[in-house]
Amino acid sequence: MGVLCVIDADGFRPNVGIVLSNAQGQVLWARRVGQQAWQFPQGGIDKGETPEQALYRELEEEIGLKPQDVKVVACTRRWLKYRLPDQYRRRDSEAQFIGQKQKWYLLRITAADEAIRVESGDKPEFDEWRWVSYWYPLGQVIDFKKDVYRRALLELAPQLVPQACSGTTDLPIAAHDKSLQSGNCKDA
Repeated sequence: MGVLCVIDADGFRPNVGIVLSNAQGQVLWARRVGQQAWQFPQGGIDKGETPEQALYRELEEEIGLKPQDVKVVACTRRWLKYRLPDQYRRRDSEAQFIGQKQKWYLLRITAADEAIRVESGDKPEFDEWRWVSYWYPLGQVIDFKKDVYRRALLELAPQLVPQACSGTTDLPIAAHDKSLQSGNCKDA
C-alpha cells in the first residue's frame, strides 16, 4: 500500500527542498536517473509527517545521508510555490496536484563526501552528483523551478556568508538585509 499524498486546498503538494552545502560553501547538485536534468534533492511530505521529518527521510532516501551526517543551518520562513506545466503532471495517480509548495532547508554536511550515496534507496532518483558554486543551479535548473530556486537561495544565502556571497553572480545579493534572514525551521 502506498503512502498517502497530501494536497492542500489550493491543489499544491507540500514538499521539502534540500540545499546541502560543504565547508567551502558549495552545494550538492544531483542528476536525475537516466536524464540530463539536474536539481537539488526534494520530496513530498507524507500524511502525518512534519517538514523536518520529511527532510530527514528524503535526505536518506535520495542521497543516503542520516541526520547525524548533517547540520540544519536554516530554512525558508514561508512556503515557496511553483506550478507544474501540464506535461509534467502525473495523470496516472489518484492524487492530482497543480504544483508544489516547498519549505527549503539549508544543511551543512558534517560527514565525509563518501557518505553521499545517490544509489541508496529502493528506487534511486539520482545517478550522479557533484559540488557546485552556490549560485550555479540558477542557470541550470528547469525553467518552471527557477523562481523558487532563486527565492530559496536568496533567502538562505546570508546563512552561508561569506562563501555564498563571495562568488560572482548577476543577482542582487543583500546579505545585510534582515528581511532575508531565515525563520524558525520548526515552524512549518
